[in-house]
Amino acid sequence: MQSAWTSRLGWIAAGLVLSLLGAWLIAQRGLQAQRAAFETDARIVHRLLSQQVVQHDAVLSTLALLEPERTEALPRLSAVHPRLLGVLARAPGGTWADAALARAEAASRASGRAAMAEGDLASGRYTLVLGAGDGAYALVIALKGLVPDADWPMDRASSPVRVALQWNGQSLPLQAGRPLERGWRFDFDKVVAAESQPFHAVATRWVGWGELPWLGMAAWVLAVLAGLALLAHALRLREARQRAEALLRLGQLGRLNAMGEFAAGLAHELNQPLTAVLASTQAAQRLLTDVPPALDTAREAMGRAGAQARRAAEVLARLRRGLEPPAGAAASLALDLGACVRDALHLLQPDIERRGVAVRWLASDSVVVRADPVAIDQIVHNLIANALQALDRQASGPRELRLSVRRDGDSAVLDVADTGPGLPPEVLPRLFEPFFSTREGGLGLGLTLSESLAQAQGGRLSAGAAPGGGALFSLRLPLDTDTHP
Repeated sequence: MQSAWTSRLGWIAAGLVLSLLGAWLIAQRGLQAQRAAFETDARIVHRLLSQQVVQHDAVLSTLALLEPERTEALPRLSAVHPRLLGVLARAPGGTWADAALARAEAASRASGRAAMAEGDLASGRYTLVLGAGDGAYALVIALKGLVPDADWPMDRASSPVRVALQWNGQSLPLQAGRPLERGWRFDFDKVVAAESQPFHAVATRWVGWGELPWLGMAAWVLAVLAGLALLAHALRLREARQRAEALLRLGQLGRLNAMGEFAAGLAHELNQPLTAVLASTQAAQRLLTDVPPALDTAREAMGRAGAQARRAAEVLARLRRGLEPPAGAAASLALDLGACVRDALHLLQPDIERRGVAVRWLASDSVVVRADPVAIDQIVHNLIANALQALDRQASGPRELRLSVRRDGDSAVLDVADTGPGLPPEVLPRLFEPFFSTREGGLGLGLTLSESLAQAQGGRLSAGAAPGGGALFSLRLPLDTDTHP
């Protein structure tokens, strides 16, 4: 029950994290889109204001080119430019009635361009003065009508963007906007493109919580919930399938004690020792027919046949006990693992030569394990025989059997690798299942029995891909603590 609740809490936490992360990213994208739209409108406003104020310099430059006696043409400019509230001129030798205009003329002559007269920007107007020759000219300009509504990029009444002109610590709102106490704020501040009129075009945009992309965020949350529900369902199905496969495997392992499976396993495991018995007896028979008979050599061959027959009897006893480790400490002996491998190679040497396989030792450390000699013999013989059978399916390339005996911490490791076609990824999870075989006509018992024997010795057997291609089987066994303290 606790595990189920832990699993549910894990799914809930994953759903919350994914939902919040996705909603935050969607909100950020929405805010970025609104910022981009705000900056586009603000740049348009800045460009329009710049275009208008630059015209004022052009008007004053035109006035500077007029002769003093043609001052009667000055009032006509107000009709051409409605935002010009007044056109003023100082005749040569005359003075300005307003001291602020005089100071602006002095600044104009010092800078060589028009200058703004001091005044109240909040009144919605300002005066621009240009000193030219012995005279001077001034324009009284209205700011609120500077850009016509038809050209303005936003709806002045409903737009949430506040736009203002700022100069010399003064500010004139051109668009009220919609200020908020909470939310996100975007700012834009840039000087218009006229050195004589250094107004700051300032825009501010507030984004409230109600303007977030709630529809997209809700859709994301629903998608996360649906995806997690589907994933949880798929995982439950996989767990049920794995449970069924595990039960099936247990049932198949139980069937090993039945007569049919026992007979198949017996035939498989007795093949190597019986082959050796046959070879030894045939050799002894030939030696006895020689003239004179080679009695000593024949006795040696018959001795080998007897040893293999006893080995076959021990295998039979093992299978009858259901592959359980024998009782008593006498079953486990100190074994040189490298010597066990070399004995197996000696027995399989004819098969190795017939197949044209090269044996390559990658490492041969002196390691001693404590295990049942018969069990280790069976495992090593099966691993090498499987490697040789895999090399039969190698169409081209090197045909090598690569062996390594090494120490890894408190364990001894035997690696048996081949350069054959290797093991497909889908085969690895079932490789040690009873009656599963990748070889046509195989019984599917050799690796199962080898794995059971390895576990009975306190070790384990694993399989994977060999470096450079082929299959790799690794047998890990505990070291003999007396030899390797």
